[in-house]
Amino acid sequence: MNTTAKRRTAMTLLPFDGQKLLFSASSYLAAMITLGIILGFSLGWPWWALLTLYITAQPMSGAMRPKVLYRLAGIAAGGAVAILTVSNLQNAPVLLVGVLSCWVGLCLYFAMRDRTPRAFLFQMTGFSSAVLAFPYLDAPGDIFFSTIARMEEMTVAIVAVTLVHAVFKPWPVARMVQARARTFLRDASAWTADVASENHGRLEEEHLQRLASDITELGIIALHLPYDSSGTAINRRLVWALRERLARLLSLASAVASRLALLRRANAVGDDVAELIAGATQWFKAPLDAPASTATTLAGKCRALSHAYDHMAGWHALLTASLCERMAECIEALHEARRLVSAFDGTGRHEHELVTSAPRRLHIERGGTLAVLSGLAVTAALVLYCILWIMLNWTSGFITTAFASMITCSFAAQDDPAPHLMRYLAATLAMYPVVALYNFVILPCTDGYLLLVAVLAPVFLVLGYLQADPARTAYAPPMFASFIVGLGLHSRYQADFSVFMNTSCAQITGIVLTVMVARLFRSVGASWVARRMIRASWRDLESLATSQAPLEAGAWTSRAVDRLGQIAARMSQSGPGDLARDFTGLAELRVGRNLLYLRRAAGTATGGTKAAFEKVLEETSIFFRSRTRKHAAHPPPLSLLHAIDAALDHAGSIAHGRLHHQAVLALAGMRCNLFPAAPDYQPARSS
Repeated sequence: MNTTAKRRTAMTLLPFDGQKLLFSASSYLAAMITLGIILGFSLGWPWWALLTLYITAQPMSGAMRPKVLYRLAGIAAGGAVAILTVSNLQNAPVLLVGVLSCWVGLCLYFAMRDRTPRAFLFQMTGFSSAVLAFPYLDAPGDIFFSTIARMEEMTVAIVAVTLVHAVFKPWPVARMVQARARTFLRDASAWTADVASENHGRLEEEHLQRLASDITELGIIALHLPYDSSGTAINRRLVWALRERLARLLSLASAVASRLALLRRANAVGDDVAELIAGATQWFKAPLDAPASTATTLAGKCRALSHAYDHMAGWHALLTASLCERMAECIEALHEARRLVSAFDGTGRHEHELVTSAPRRLHIERGGTLAVLSGLAVTAALVLYCILWIMLNWTSGFITTAFASMITCSFAAQDDPAPHLMRYLAATLAMYPVVALYNFVILPCTDGYLLLVAVLAPVFLVLGYLQADPARTAYAPPMFASFIVGLGLHSRYQADFSVFMNTSCAQITGIVLTVMVARLFRSVGASWVARRMIRASWRDLESLATSQAPLEAGAWTSRAVDRLGQIAARMSQSGPGDLARDFTGLAELRVGRNLLYLRRAAGTATGGTKAAFEKVLEETSIFFRSRTRKHAAHPPPLSLLHAIDAALDHAGSIAHGRLHHQAVLALAGMRCNLFPAAPDYQPARSS
C-alpha cells in the first residue's frame, strides 16, 4: 500500500474528517513558518502576514495556485499605486483619499466583471493599495520603506501557504473533480430516469436547481484545473466536454418529458413508443459502467422510430418523431458523459474523440450594473471611513479602513452582502473573549518562539478546521481576523488594554459602516439579479433568431446553461408571482436549441420555404424583444403560432432528408415549448 493510500485509510478511522484536519494542520504549519521568518528578519507586523495567509488559504490546493500568481502580481501593483499616490498627493489629503477610494472601487469593478481566477489580480490590487497606503497618510515620508516591508510580509505568507499545501495536497482539485463528476452524473441519471414519470412536472424544479447548479459549478472548477499539480490525467478540456454533455442533457431530457406529457394528454402514446421509453428508462437507471452496446442499440431504435413517424401525417406523429429523436440524443449525451467520467477515474481510456475545442462561455452581466454598484459601494465606504478617521483624529482609524477594504472586497459577489456582513460581525464579537484571554492571561506567560507556536495551536487548528467545512466556512475569516488583529503580534509582547479596546472598536466600526454602505448601495436582492439574468436570456434568444453571425451552438448553450444555473439557485429566494419564480428556463433553453436548427435549415432553403422559416425567426425575435422591453413574461402572440404552422406546411419541400428532419422537429419543438396549450397542428389542405 502506497503512502497516499495509507494516509487515506488512517483518515477514515478518525472521529472527525481527516481531510479537513489535514488542511487545518497544513495551514497552521505554513502560518508558523511565516511567523518564524517574519520574527527572524524583524519585518515589523507578523500579525498582518498571518492575516494574509489565512485569507489566502483555500480548502482546494489547486484553487490556490492560480490565485498565487495573480495575488502576488496584485500586491506588486497595489504597492506601486500606494507609493505613487501617497508620495505625489501627500499635500492634498482630500484628493489623495478620493483617488485611492476611486482606484479601489475601479479594481473591484473589474474583479466583478471577470469570473476567472484573473479576478484575483484586480481584487488584490485594490485591496493591497488601500491597506498599504491608508495607514501612512499621517506619515507619508515613510511610505516607500513601509510599503516594501508590508509587501514582503504578504509575499512570505502567500508563498509559504502555497508551498506547504503543494507538499501535503490537502484538497487537490483533480480529486475533487473526480468525486464531483460522479455526483453530477448520478444527478443527471436521476433527472433523465424521471422524464417518463407521471409526476415529472412536480419534480422538475428540484431537478433543475440541482443539475443546473452542478453544471455551473463544474465550469468554475474547470478554471482551476490547469494549476493543479496532483499528477492526474484530467485536463480542462475533458471537464469542459463533460459540462457540455450535461448541459445538452438538461435541455434534451426536459424536451422528452414535454413531448411525452403532450402525447399522454391526448392518449396518443403508441405501444412501440411506450416499450422504447421503458427500455430507455431502465438504461438510465443502470450503473455508470453499463455496456456501450446497450446505449448504441437504444439510440438506433429511437432514430429508426423517429424517421418512421416523421413520414406519417398528423400532429401526434410529429410529436412522436420529435420525442424519439430527442430521446436518442439524450441517450447519446448521457452515454458520452459516462465515458468521460470513466476517463476521469482512470477506468476508461482518454476519450479524445469526445473532447472538442468548441468555445466555452460564462454569463457576464451586460453593462455590469452589479459590478458598478459594488465599485461605488467600496468607494463610498472608504471615503466615509476616512472622513470619520480624520474628524476623530483616531489613532487606530487605519485599521477601520483596512477592514473596510477587506470586507467589501470579500463580499462583493453577493447579491445582498448585508446579511453576510451581520454574520461576520457576530463571529467577530464571539472571538473577543478568546482574544482577551490570550492577550492578558496566556501570552504574558509565554516566552520564546516554540512556546508561542504551542499556545497558538488550539485556536488556529480549530478555526482552520472550520474554514475547511463548507457548512461553517463563512465564520472562519472573521474569527481569524478578530483573533490575529486583536493579538497584534510583534517581536515582543506589548499588549495594552487601551490599545486592545481601540483596535477592537476600529474593527467593529469598520464592519458596521460596511453594513450601512451595503444597505445603501447593494441591497438589491437575489430576485433583482435573477430578473436581470432573465432579461439577458431573452436578449440572447432575440439575437439568436435574427443574428447573421456564424452559429456557435456550444458557446450559446454553455452561456445559457451557466445563466440558468444562477437563476435556478435564486428561485428559492423569490416570492410568488416574481419573474424569477415564473421563469420557464428549460423551455427557453429548448427554444434556443430549436432556433439553431431552424437557422441552419433556413440557410439552405429556397423560395417560399425560406421565407416561411425567416418569418418564424422574425416573429420569435419580435416576441423576445417585447418581453425584454416590457420586463414581463407575457405569452407569445398568435402571429408566431401561425408562422410556425405555415413553416411546417412548407418544410416538406426541403429535399435534403437530414435537414428536413431537423427543420420539422425544430418547428414542432418551438410549437410545443411556446404554445403547449394550443390546438393540434392541422396541415394546410392543398388546393
